[in-house]
Amino acid sequence: MSEEILINITPMETRVAVVENGVLQEVYIERTRRRGIVGNIYKGKVVRVLPGMQAAFVDIGLERAAFIHAADVAPPDRSGSNDVESISSLLHEGQSLIVQVTKEPIGTKGARLTTHLSIPSRYLVYMPHTPHTGVSQRIEDDTERERLRAIVENYQPEPDTATSAKEKKKAITPVQPEGGFIIRTAAEGFGEDEILADIHFLHRLWRSVERRCKQAKEKTVIYEDLPLFMRTMRDFVRPEIEKIRIDSRENFVKLKAFVKEFVPALESRVEYYPGERPVFDLYGVEDEIQKALGRKVQLKSGGYLVVDQTEAMTTIDVNTGAFVGHKNLEETIFKTNLEAATAIVRQLRLRNLGGIIIIDFIDMEDPEHQRQVLRLLEKNLERDHAKTKLTGVTELGLVQMTRKRTRESLEQVMCEPCPTCEARGTLKTAETVCYEIFREILREERAYGSETYLVLAAQPVVDRLLDEESASVADLELFINKTIKFQVETLYSQEQFDIVLL
Repeated sequence: MSEEILINITPMETRVAVVENGVLQEVYIERTRRRGIVGNIYKGKVVRVLPGMQAAFVDIGLERAAFIHAADVAPPDRSGSNDVESISSLLHEGQSLIVQVTKEPIGTKGARLTTHLSIPSRYLVYMPHTPHTGVSQRIEDDTERERLRAIVENYQPEPDTATSAKEKKKAITPVQPEGGFIIRTAAEGFGEDEILADIHFLHRLWRSVERRCKQAKEKTVIYEDLPLFMRTMRDFVRPEIEKIRIDSRENFVKLKAFVKEFVPALESRVEYYPGERPVFDLYGVEDEIQKALGRKVQLKSGGYLVVDQTEAMTTIDVNTGAFVGHKNLEETIFKTNLEAATAIVRQLRLRNLGGIIIIDFIDMEDPEHQRQVLRLLEKNLERDHAKTKLTGVTELGLVQMTRKRTRESLEQVMCEPCPTCEARGTLKTAETVCYEIFREILREERAYGSETYLVLAAQPVVDRLLDEESASVADLELFINKTIKFQVETLYSQEQFDIVLL
């Protein structure tokens, strides 16, 4: 499979596109004014403890206070017990707290925090307060898993250089530093030297963070993660990546130096892109981003998906559309669902949809067809960086799954709720607004009374009042024995109107 990464950098934002076989699969956007904060470490201040929710709010200097659950607060004695202590025994108002962001603020919700700190590098994630060694589940070979685990667990820090033979005899090998590691997928196949270099780097970085923790004031950031274009190289670049193209010469130099130090095997694949065409035009990335903001996704066969993102969950509906097949109905449905299974995973990655996801495939009578569609869905999800869990088909024929959400979706980054429809996605019809106007005039007449009423409304509403509803207007004038006039307000939305007493 051919894979490329395209990086577009401007002073306002950085955008990264992951392209597989010429098709856009993932997009990451980081705005200069609103950089992502997942992974950042802050010195916060507890502003409110909620015993009923086993949680607390912590001010870390953002617009909204962040949220931390008792399960995410390490007990003072750092015991290995799995029991969650009461939030009141762990935290109190006014307390200073070192925390790390695990989820971005999304919508009206503040950031999600933890005190179980972790710092990632290319091959490892260092957990200074968790004495445990784990291996990524994506590394499936048992021999390789054990080899990597042995490298990390057998690591011993180098002793300090003694200045004399006498001191050499007294030199004692330092105690293994506290904490543990998670071995990342990127470590698969790499040698002991690379892994140990990562361990040294993380220990040095953590000592620096510890010093800043002691010196920092409350509500300040102590450690910030790398900018998006470097984070991409650390977290998402795999050996099968053929090219990494970046259109900023200044940042190309920085990226080249970063790759040389941490991923030297990929140094030759990083290219500066000076082309006249924007780098995102190479594979039609801009057009694909625009399509990803719509509800409807066309399938090549003629079928289509309808994607609806809500506060609670995302629903995806599969339809045959114009696809009529060649054999019989069951075969047509099966082929549409197979195509949809691949397209759905791409949309999850491209739109960065997280949380609960409900997929309504077209009903299949053959159990074997159901199994094949689910297997294809699972196989495609293996390429997803985000953690996913598939629960199978419910009694209602729906497929339930979850996808870990750590940052805003593409729609939430690029769009805002419509002020006209108040994010409903629909508008009241002109007919509905006309009847609301009639009721409001009656209300005003009973409350105040007036010689004449002037209705200010949008063009479609006034047109209907003077045409289809003209008989109703005449009846209302006769009933209240008053004159009603109309005036078009070009700046009003279809739902807006005002009644002026003259």
